[in-house]
Amino acid sequence: MKTWGRRVETVGGLVVRYGLVLVVAWIAVLKLTASEAQRIQQYVSHSPFLSWLNHFLDPRPLSIVLGSVEFAAAALIAAGPWLPRVSAVGSALGIGIFLTTLSFFVTTPGVGDAAAGGFPALSPVGQFLLKDVVLLGASIWTLGQALSSVDE
Repeated sequence: MKTWGRRVETVGGLVVRYGLVLVVAWIAVLKLTASEAQRIQQYVSHSPFLSWLNHFLDPRPLSIVLGSVEFAAAALIAAGPWLPRVSAVGSALGIGIFLTTLSFFVTTPGVGDAAAGGFPALSPVGQFLLKDVVLLGASIWTLGQALSSVDE
């Protein structure tokens, strides 16, 4: 049983790592579109961490910058099995990305579903943000994997 357990754990780890890479890279590529640049403004404009960027960049360039950071994180995380130090940097970026997006949960209007009585009932906006708890956990896990693989 332990052998099967280790095999399942190994497969699960690969799915977590490369599922995280896929999701982050896909979201990053979407940031290159005009529609996504407009869509993320509802989050960025209410964020105490990111709203100041609107003074320097229009929505489209800002979206491209954010997408570039996300794509870099995905690429660095993907390198984990071969370059754990590099992957650790990507995982740390991922943690920062998902902590930031989870902060939108408390700064973005309309997270609660008013028609269902408000929070804890979630609107589509709240549901969209909630998934980042799992992505944060995956980023923390890949960071732990990377740090465990680095020779002292």
